[in-house]
Amino acid sequence: MLAFCAGFTYLGAIPRGGASDPESESDKASFMSGFKEPNFADRQKAAMQARQDILNKFRAKPGLDDPEVKRRQAEREAQAIARAKAKEAKDAAKAEQKRLEAEAAAAEAARIAREKDEEAARLVALEAEQKAKRDARYAARKGKGKKK
Repeated sequence: MLAFCAGFTYLGAIPRGGASDPESESDKASFMSGFKEPNFADRQKAAMQARQDILNKFRAKPGLDDPEVKRRQAEREAQAIARAKAKEAKDAAKAEQKRLEAEAAAAEAARIAREKDEEAARLVALEAEQKAKRDARYAARKGKGKKK
């Protein structure tokens, strides 16, 4: 056996015998003494205990007439009402924004149309003025030719 310090033995130095060796079985049992393989009855008992714990947990819950449950339900309803009001306010603000944008777009379209009309009127007036000048030049030219 190998010893590194007093009272400590190297586990690799423990002789390993076959499965029929009683010393190796006792060594294995002492080495893994904290683990116990649960049998069917133990597993069934654990399952029954788990079901009972769930049932007890369910029974421990307060009923619908409990004041705490009623208070929490009232809080939830108040929060739902507050959310609904906030949504209505948000929707109203969004509708107002759309209305303002539509008004702005209509005003811009009206301004553009007015500018086009003014430009068309200005062009018509310019053409009329140019025609009047041209007619005056033509008349002056005709007038000169008759005087001679």
